[in-house]
Amino acid sequence: MPAVIVDCAIYRDGRRTDGPADFSDALAEARATGDAFLWLGLHEATAHEFDLVSSEFGLHPLAVEDALTAHQRPKLEIYDDSLFVVLKPVRYDDERDVVTSGELMVFVGDSFVVTVRHGEGAPLTAVRQRLEAEPEVLKHGPTAVLYAVSDAVVDDYIEVAGELQLDLEELEEQVFSPNGGDGGSGSAKPGPGSGPGPVMSTAERIYNFKRQVMEFRRATGPLASPMARLAGPGVPFVDTGSQLFFRDVNDHLLHANEQVEGLDRLLSDILAAHLAQMGVRQNDDMRKISAWAAMAAVPTLVAGIYGMNFKHMPELRYVWAYPAVLVFMVVVVFGLHRAFKRRGWL
Repeated sequence: MPAVIVDCAIYRDGRRTDGPADFSDALAEARATGDAFLWLGLHEATAHEFDLVSSEFGLHPLAVEDALTAHQRPKLEIYDDSLFVVLKPVRYDDERDVVTSGELMVFVGDSFVVTVRHGEGAPLTAVRQRLEAEPEVLKHGPTAVLYAVSDAVVDDYIEVAGELQLDLEELEEQVFSPNGGDGGSGSAKPGPGSGPGPVMSTAERIYNFKRQVMEFRRATGPLASPMARLAGPGVPFVDTGSQLFFRDVNDHLLHANEQVEGLDRLLSDILAAHLAQMGVRQNDDMRKISAWAAMAAVPTLVAGIYGMNFKHMPELRYVWAYPAVLVFMVVVVFGLHRAFKRRGWL
């Protein structure tokens, strides 16, 4: 168990106090006094390691299964002896332009709070230190821990959304640059959403960026309903005066969700504009090809006629026939070039 226990402490009157090293004895001491609670932090506990925790804290088997399995959507479950909340912390790797998400489970019950973390993201050390520096908030017991953890996760959402917005503006600038619609020729410079490796086309960069936004949305979207419930009354194991705090978290989450929706819509518009831009450029290319083909057809036709080698061709006996034909071809081609130039085909 010491390998998976990140921290274990008793908090009384908003302050950390010394207690037994064993979490079973610490829980018994916190419940015996009545004015304290135990905060146990775990990281990627196995089923065997979590059995003792679940039996000591009386956690529901379904919640324990979710905490061990991971890969859960953000949700709020209410059981007889505890409250179970699933959060998905998000990190943005600016080096590789990749959104990664972890999982964070919070059990809140009688005089205890248990946090179970999966993945490398969202360590709770900073959250614990910040709470310990604010005893007035920590006086609210396990509810304060649930609020602080939720607030830290949602604040990270807003930070990640801002970083994605900056990279999206850079990608938008590249798409609408003179050589932005390269159509995958391989000459495009790498940009946001490209990551390491071979240079991707503009459409691939947009699509890859859209996948990152989708991964972000999987974390923020489903959390709206649990936060709305926590911001309202009637949720057991939640302090009655904490609705205002969770309402603030919910407002930040709504803002993050609006940013995600805006990013997704803008990406769809950029992709549509890029495809339309590519269509226009292809039409321009086809017009240029058609114009040059038309100019090449005239001398080809004349040369083809005079290359048929018929014996009775009167023009073959004229002295000025050859230069006259050359002049005729040059004049016709020059006239076609002028006409196509005026129409914007060349």
